[in-house]
Amino acid sequence: MDKSKKKFLLFRGHKVDYALLLAVLALCILGIVVLSSATLTMGPSSYIKKQGFATLLGFLILLGLMRIDYRIFKKYYLVFYGLGILLLLATLVFGHGESSWGSRSWLRIGPINFQPAEFVKLELVFTLAVFLEKKEDINEPLQLISVLVFALVPVGLILLQPDFGTAMVFVFIIATMLFFANISWKYILGALVAGLLMLPISYPFLNDFQKDRILDFLNPSENTQGSGYQANEAQIAIGSGRFSGKGLYKGSQTQYNFIPTKQTDSIFPVLVEELGFIGGACLIFLYGLMLYRLVDIARTSRDRCGRYLTVGYTAMFFIHIWENVGMNMGLMPITGIPLPFLSYGGTFQLVNLIALGLILSVHYHKREAH
Repeated sequence: MDKSKKKFLLFRGHKVDYALLLAVLALCILGIVVLSSATLTMGPSSYIKKQGFATLLGFLILLGLMRIDYRIFKKYYLVFYGLGILLLLATLVFGHGESSWGSRSWLRIGPINFQPAEFVKLELVFTLAVFLEKKEDINEPLQLISVLVFALVPVGLILLQPDFGTAMVFVFIIATMLFFANISWKYILGALVAGLLMLPISYPFLNDFQKDRILDFLNPSENTQGSGYQANEAQIAIGSGRFSGKGLYKGSQTQYNFIPTKQTDSIFPVLVEELGFIGGACLIFLYGLMLYRLVDIARTSRDRCGRYLTVGYTAMFFIHIWENVGMNMGLMPITGIPLPFLSYGGTFQLVNLIALGLILSVHYHKREAH
């Protein structure tokens, strides 16, 4: 067999999960189409150009990472972890965003403005997967403490920004990875009880806007023209879409700018208002297919690091989808959690596609794992 055919075969058969790739490609295309409508009255060309560039760059990195055996990065995991901590410390000192988003979560380096916590989310899953693989028994108290300290230091730095929503995403990812690392149920139940007991204690320490979001969730009709405005307008847009939607670029809530943050946190109501139940169902189907393939890759992984890594990134995608769709439908409190592959944000798009590249690398090289 000649060399060209051998190279072609590297992208055939068991090595590449084409269903996952096609689902993600469809999500990215749908995202850019919906984003073009969400930003139609805001000068859409700049948004689409930036999102398109991030998507193209992300797919190139994804394809490159898929071919590289992810295990070669394992020996550098402490370097990645240290860089992540330095990024979060730099954000606390030099970051910005308090006036716009209520937390110092953004960092500017020259012309580049990005959210370091997104990249730290990416590296924490990878480094925690390596760290867990090195532990013989995480139910041994000292080993469990070392894992928790390793995982929760970044969470503490994010809480200092303060970015409660992103910190809770981190906690969910860490908890999911520990669960699949076979942590004892006594620790799980203990953490749940401690969490419930902490709720009334932590409430007084929340910022006013965080308290408002909780109160608006519990009583959504109380302040629809104030702090509950975003949730109320999102639900009006979703309800007005009905079965087939009002048509692309024709949503009244969208095009008359009634929906706040419609290009980021509230892009789901834009999609449902204009494409209706059919559009929303197609989106959920694509997410379902993606998550199904991710779970299957985790299930069939032949080494623990690859399994933990895939589980962590799957948890990351799941909590973003669940929280974003839920908050816009009134099923969860409003948070600044974007929707994967649809919400505008170059950093977020890159991180999601890099995560998928690492997962595809686990699948691509699983027959070489021992």
